[in-house]
Amino acid sequence: MFHHGDRVRYATTGDDGFPVVRYGFIGGTTAEGGPVVVMLDGELGGDVVDIDTLQPVHISNVTLVLEGTDLLEDPALRQGLVHLWAAEAESAGLEIAAMNPMGTGVGDNCEGFALAELTSAGEPYVLKASLCPSDLDAVLVYAAHPHGFRL
Repeated sequence: MFHHGDRVRYATTGDDGFPVVRYGFIGGTTAEGGPVVVMLDGELGGDVVDIDTLQPVHISNVTLVLEGTDLLEDPALRQGLVHLWAAEAESAGLEIAAMNPMGTGVGDNCEGFALAELTSAGEPYVLKASLCPSDLDAVLVYAAHPHGFRL
């Protein structure tokens, strides 16, 4: 259940038919399980949205899906993914205490690359990039608990 003022992630479809993620705050609620009013960042009014399309903002659900496997294959482009994800995290309203890039990335078994070590809310995370499971022509960039990486 969301409460007035909670920061949320809103997954929807843009006017062009492509998926888009927006961030905002809960502006009001209706009956339990019903639609809620979300004050989306950069907009003056609120939008009534289905509660099933919302998630509380957390470092684990701030992700980027970017077209082009060259972003993963080219070491120079891989380095740029750190800055793109950091900008997305800032848009989401997350506070990253420290971020230490790992150069061009460290191979993470067959799961892609670890790109940076970071901390948020006192917890350690590793920023990773891998092929997107739902679109093998895209790259998924996300933060996860370190599992074997030393922070």
